[in-house]
Amino acid sequence: MKVLLVDDHPLILAALKAMIEGMHPDVHVSALSNADDARAALRQDHEHDLVLLDLQLGEVNGFDLLAEFRRDYPALPVVVVSASDRSGDVIRAIDLGAMGFLPKRMATEDLADALRLVMDGGIFVPTMGLSMDPEGSYTAPAPRSAPLPPSPPPPRRPSMDELGLTPRQSEVMQLLLQGKPNKDIARRLGLSVETVKDHVQAVLRALGVNSRTQAVLAVGQMTQQRRGNF
Repeated sequence: MKVLLVDDHPLILAALKAMIEGMHPDVHVSALSNADDARAALRQDHEHDLVLLDLQLGEVNGFDLLAEFRRDYPALPVVVVSASDRSGDVIRAIDLGAMGFLPKRMATEDLADALRLVMDGGIFVPTMGLSMDPEGSYTAPAPRSAPLPPSPPPPRRPSMDELGLTPRQSEVMQLLLQGKPNKDIARRLGLSVETVKDHVQAVLRALGVNSRTQAVLAVGQMTQQRRGNF
C-alpha cells in the first residue's frame, strides 16, 4: 500500500509518517511538505492508494488542492488531516469529495484508530453535535426564568447491518460514498441513470439523510460506532 502524506509542519509530518508505517509493515509513505511536490508525485506515480492531506499548506489553499486532486484523480481516496475540527470545515471537505476528516487534536490512540480505519477503506468523520454552528462553536442558550423539560433523545440511526439495502443498492452506496456522479455509477454498474437515481434515493432514505454529504457523514459515524462495539 502506498500512502501520500502532505503536511507542511515537519514535526507532524515525521510523526504521522512514523505512526502509519508502524501500523502496517507493508505500507510505504511518501511524506511531502508542499503542494507542488505532491502534484509531481502523483503525476509520476498514479498508483497511490490513499492521500492524507493537510488543509493548511501555506502557499496554497488546502480545499483548492483537495478539489484539484478529486478532479484529476477521481479514483484516488483523499482524507483530510487538519488542525481544524470546525464542523464547517468538515462539511466543506466532504462536499469537495474527501473520504474522511481526521482532526489532529485527537488523542494519539484515537488518531491511530482513525488512520487504521481509513487505510482499510473505511470513512472517518468527527462526531458533530447538532448544536454546533458552521464555525464549530457551541451557541449558549438564552437565559430563562424556569428550566425547560429535557428534550427527547434523537431517534437512533440504524447500523450498517440494519439498513436493509439490496446488494445493488449497497454497490450504489459504495460508489456514492466515493463521490461518483450518477452517470459514472450507471456506467460502472451497467444501469440506466434513472435506475441509479432511484437507488441513490433509496440509500438516502435508509440512512435518514437528504444529501450525499450527509450520507458520507452518517456512514462515517456509523462505522465508528460499529468499531466501538467490538
